[in-house]
Amino acid sequence: MQQTVVEHMDRVTEDVVALTLRAATGELAPWEPGAHVDLSLPNWLARQYSLCGDPADRDAYRVAVRYDPLSRGGSEYVHRFLRRGRALGVSLPRNHFPLVPAPRYLFLAGGIGITPLLPMLRAAAAAGLPATLVYVGPSLDSMPFAAELRCTYGDRVRIVETGRQGRPDLDALAADLAADTLVYCCGPASMLAAAEAAFPSDQLHAERFQPVARTFGPDTKFEAVCARSGDTVTVPADESLLDALAHAGRPLPAGCREGVCGSCEVTVLDGTPEHRDDIGAPEGRMYACVSRAASPRLVLDL
Repeated sequence: MQQTVVEHMDRVTEDVVALTLRAATGELAPWEPGAHVDLSLPNWLARQYSLCGDPADRDAYRVAVRYDPLSRGGSEYVHRFLRRGRALGVSLPRNHFPLVPAPRYLFLAGGIGITPLLPMLRAAAAAGLPATLVYVGPSLDSMPFAAELRCTYGDRVRIVETGRQGRPDLDALAADLAADTLVYCCGPASMLAAAEAAFPSDQLHAERFQPVARTFGPDTKFEAVCARSGDTVTVPADESLLDALAHAGRPLPAGCREGVCGSCEVTVLDGTPEHRDDIGAPEGRMYACVSRAASPRLVLDL
């Protein structure tokens, strides 16, 4: 866990605050566009936020937090109680939404979904690559960093105020898309669904803030063998692997508990996991908060 201090809190819209987190000592861990970190908040909650600053700045991270009226305590704490000078623990960056090299890019952002795309657009522009951002929101004053983007990137950025203009025609964008263009999309579920319908799957990269509703077979009991200690943990049908390990004294880091952040990743040495996450577990890994076993036992690197 890295130690930081809240250096600045800038209200960029009525319901979004940007935090600058300065390293308490030394340098912060390096990161690449698309990465996110867990903030360990003083109210004992951990929440995930995309890094939206400059990867070249190893002295500070920048994240943006939108206030959610249905907050489970994370955004509410940041907006109502967090103050400059407060110490915050920050995890090492993780990246499940990396910017893959390509000749050209189209970035699609909806609302707070702009955050992971900011450093991507910066990197593409710095490399001299053709890159366009279509940024969608109800109105200009509700869209964080819109003025900054217009000032910095000019006509590379197209602002779409749905209150005045309606939603952008993604099918028309797809029709004009060069075959070597990669599309990066982050925003509400409706935007992601529209992008998935409009763009070829091999050109589209999307990041979700919430999991897609899916149906799986009935949960069944299985065993998790901790290879390092030799302990065997029984995972009941009505309990997650994450919770069963915690109850057995083998807690894992946990953030979203919905299969979208990757903080509870564990290595599988033997057995077949049933993946239920939304980020695509790498080979030999699984996310213990939602995924289960498709075999009677799993051997874990714990």
